[in-house]
Amino acid sequence: MADSRAIGIFDSGLGGLTVAREVISRLPNEDVVYFGDTGRVPYGSRSRETIKKYASQDERFLLKHNVKLIIAACGTVSSVAADAAKDLPVPYFEMVTHAAKAAVSATKSGKIGVIGTAATVGSGSHKREILKLLPDAEVTACSCSLFVPLVEVGWYSADDIVVKETVKRYLTPIINAGCDTLILGCTHYPVLQSVIGEVLGDNVTLINPGIAVASAVKDFLISNGTSNENGFSGNHEFFVTDKPDSFKTLAAVLLGEKINEDKVKQVELDSL
Repeated sequence: MADSRAIGIFDSGLGGLTVAREVISRLPNEDVVYFGDTGRVPYGSRSRETIKKYASQDERFLLKHNVKLIIAACGTVSSVAADAAKDLPVPYFEMVTHAAKAAVSATKSGKIGVIGTAATVGSGSHKREILKLLPDAEVTACSCSLFVPLVEVGWYSADDIVVKETVKRYLTPIINAGCDTLILGCTHYPVLQSVIGEVLGDNVTLINPGIAVASAVKDFLISNGTSNENGFSGNHEFFVTDKPDSFKTLAAVLLGEKINEDKVKQVELDSL
């Protein structure tokens, strides 16, 4: 039975827009409600308990908007706080398992790299999922703490020497390990995909978790008959906890579409 309710997507900030972009591209008829917790970004440096608390609040906000499923478009939440979604009344999609499947399918050597926030890398979640699928895999994981701030301030051009040298320094262990596949384990990181690709070269396959999870969501909706079949382009709403003007400025790049003034609303943290 068709379901016209919206798809809910949340992230600690703007990075999740790269996931929203892939969802909108593959499911143009679907309504989308996006929540970016820009007032408390980044989550990656927080404790596990705090991340779980924030994730639960984000999920409750989306449920108030009557969404039919929730995507945790946050590598940190997907890695360390998946259990915060165990009692959700709607289907839940996280980034780790889908990215791991895509990486295992892509690798030829079994040498897979993972980059993410400190919390994501420290959790070991990607490595566990990869080894379930490919027990002989060699996994090299690196925390890239400066990548999120670079993206948030709009520094992601491959022509920027500061950006390129920062990326090169962080990816040295990936290069030294001879990885032929790299999971971009934070949803901000696809914004840096151009410069990451330049640093690693054409022989390394980059895994964008947004593509993997958007494809999984599409398959799920089709197989369950819960796609929105109204025949019209979907409506997209955006909510943030701070700096809506900054959100609108960067969203045009990250989402690939201009967001009208009335589409971005700021909400108070106390309301979560």
